[in-house]
Amino acid sequence: MSLPPFQRLVDAHATSVHRYLVAAVGPDDAADAFQETFLAALRAYPELRSMENLRGWLFTIARNKALDSHRARGRRPLPVAAVPEDVRLDAAEPTSPVWDAVRELPERQRHAVLLRYAGDLPYREVALAMGVTETAARQHASTGVRALRRGDWDVDGD
Repeated sequence: MSLPPFQRLVDAHATSVHRYLVAAVGPDDAADAFQETFLAALRAYPELRSMENLRGWLFTIARNKALDSHRARGRRPLPVAAVPEDVRLDAAEPTSPVWDAVRELPERQRHAVLLRYAGDLPYREVALAMGVTETAARQHASTGVRALRRGDWDVDGD
């Protein structure tokens, strides 16, 4: 099996992977997650055994990097000049209340919604990226969208 040049893979999928990562981790962390995704893909590319679903393979890596970013966010200190007496945890002006709300969904729902709608993946590829069945991927996305419609999310953290 002869894999296409890695640059061709990057050219074909960079935009959709980046769009997914912006929606998944936010605009501040998306660039780092994007670079980590493609570095990991580049390292693994020569050992790849099948080129049947390269897009799904990339989104699996991107999903893992998004998870890593979410986990790391909780461990990162927030630099401040001085800690005020009256500490208030207001988020900065949200760039998109909808995507901020999606980031608040439970992990499986969040990734199913992001992969399906931000990544524009068919459910078959969402399932592959998440390591679940196609039926489960549909269910996670559907449950997440229903929660968003009901307003079972809180953008402001109140």
